[in-house]
Amino acid sequence: MLAIITDSTCDLPADELRALNIRRVPLYVHFKGEVYKDWLEITPKDIVAGVSAGAAIPSTSQPSPQDFINAYAAASTQGATEILCVTISSGLSGTYQSASVAAEDADLPVHVFDSRAASLGIAMMLKRAAAMRDQDAPIDAILTELERIRAGAMLRFTVGSLDYLKKNGRIGGAGALLGSLLNIKPILSVVDGRVEPVGRVRGGKKALQTMMTDFRELAKQGTPVVHFLHIRDVPAAETLREAFQGSGVAFTDGGVYEIGPVIATHVGPGTYGFYAYPT
Repeated sequence: MLAIITDSTCDLPADELRALNIRRVPLYVHFKGEVYKDWLEITPKDIVAGVSAGAAIPSTSQPSPQDFINAYAAASTQGATEILCVTISSGLSGTYQSASVAAEDADLPVHVFDSRAASLGIAMMLKRAAAMRDQDAPIDAILTELERIRAGAMLRFTVGSLDYLKKNGRIGGAGALLGSLLNIKPILSVVDGRVEPVGRVRGGKKALQTMMTDFRELAKQGTPVVHFLHIRDVPAAETLREAFQGSGVAFTDGGVYEIGPVIATHVGPGTYGFYAYPT
């Protein structure tokens, strides 16, 4: 039996993870002098409310190898004969390394897969892997499919303000000030496993139009599976979703999800966009 394990940055709700029969290992958020387990003990709402009230923007850290050792052991105890572990990009976190170190001492085969993605980029891989597992697909076929998704995935998002990006070193102070004054919106993606700007536009309307243009290009490769994302801004995600639905381009709607505390720490509230891959 193949067990699937991931980390909390996949941002799938606990009930959906249970339905998919996937176990998650939490990352950690350091906030207001305390350490919290991502999603289990802290939410994006907690972070946004705390920072708005004057608290410093949090920092984050990866799970330890022991955290993954415990997860692997629990899966083994429950009858797993093989494990697939899908993690956040190794370019964004040391989580992949922790999972790999833990795999060396596991008492069953563990395949650690670097998603080279974050948040719903991981989630869409997990959904596909779970569907294939439930159809008794061999691990090699699942890994090949995950590699295909990883190679073809597209992430586009923008942020509500530049404050969190500035704090986390993604944009300099002068650039943040100029961007705020001119209402400049960066269009961001994950490039080679790291969050990087792929463009910048003036105003939210232009940001949405740019994301739509990129979505149309992706759709030329095949009908995309699309997941919409946001941080404390459901209306922005729904507006983008409605724009996609009215575009005349066929796609499979993967749903709307909120990005979790770990990623929220780095990009802040008002973030919205989409993750997609062609089928």
